[in-house]
Amino acid sequence: MESIATPDYSIVIPVYKAEGCLEELYRRIAATMAGAKLSYEVIFVEDCGGDASWQKIVKIAEKDSAVTGLKLSRNFGQHHAITAGLDAAIGNRVIIMDCDLQDRPEDIPVLCTKADEGYDVVVACWKARNDQMWKKVLSIGFYKTFSWMSGYTYDPGTRAFRLLSRKAAESLKSMREQMRSLAPLNTWIGFDTAAVYLEPGRRLEGKSSYHPLRLLRLATTNIVAFSDKPLKFSIWLGFGVSLFAFIYGVFSWIRAAATGSELSEFSALAASIYFIGGVLLAFMGVQGVYIARIFDETKRRPLYIVAKTTKQSSQTA
Repeated sequence: MESIATPDYSIVIPVYKAEGCLEELYRRIAATMAGAKLSYEVIFVEDCGGDASWQKIVKIAEKDSAVTGLKLSRNFGQHHAITAGLDAAIGNRVIIMDCDLQDRPEDIPVLCTKADEGYDVVVACWKARNDQMWKKVLSIGFYKTFSWMSGYTYDPGTRAFRLLSRKAAESLKSMREQMRSLAPLNTWIGFDTAAVYLEPGRRLEGKSSYHPLRLLRLATTNIVAFSDKPLKFSIWLGFGVSLFAFIYGVFSWIRAAATGSELSEFSALAASIYFIGGVLLAFMGVQGVYIARIFDETKRRPLYIVAKTTKQSSQTA
């Protein structure tokens, strides 16, 4: 199809180890957008998965000028890859979706119809998750904890699959912090948001790269990036420990005086030192995590580096 200066929609797709999905994904996107009579561009951002995904993207882009491929210089992570796609997108609206076909291209018109009601952000949520039980439990636990920590309410079924108006996309682009997570950033900008509930598609091949340890790291990063409650909690816990130590000391002294026995100074002192020392070490660890994140932000390094593009230009941002 012919390229156009300003398409109706930019479709941003982070790609990681998806060589077997890309041609089918593109075919279904093209069919869906043609059926809806919507002009579009597709931006594939290959996040150095180490497979043949980039070669597939290049072939697709050679056949269709509406397709742009960006290859990052190394693996920066899903949300940094999305940022690269947002920076390149020029459409009046931007759609973000995963590459594994669990976000179904055929559902794009559903998001568009909802946005036509006046919403700047339309978020896709799954009606039911096809994940393993441990992943469902971990996801629900994370979202409940994160909702309490951040003060925002999140649906565990929320997907990266969403539609943004141009002004919502520009607002997201303006936030350049290193610790990036689409859902809380999307909530923070505060535009009118609606949710649509969809059935998940079938993953064409492979499995999720989000193993338990990676999910735990992601959860920790999000909590540190968007909440200061761990620091506030450490203050209150510190007061609580001090109060407990004081009450324990008074109680031990009264008991010794009432029974006429000697106060075991060593055992009381040792228990207090170990207890308070452990709490202090935990607090120092929490503070250390925040300081490390501040250190990362002050470096002002680019969020990503584009090594190759199908448009023959490279960039950093």
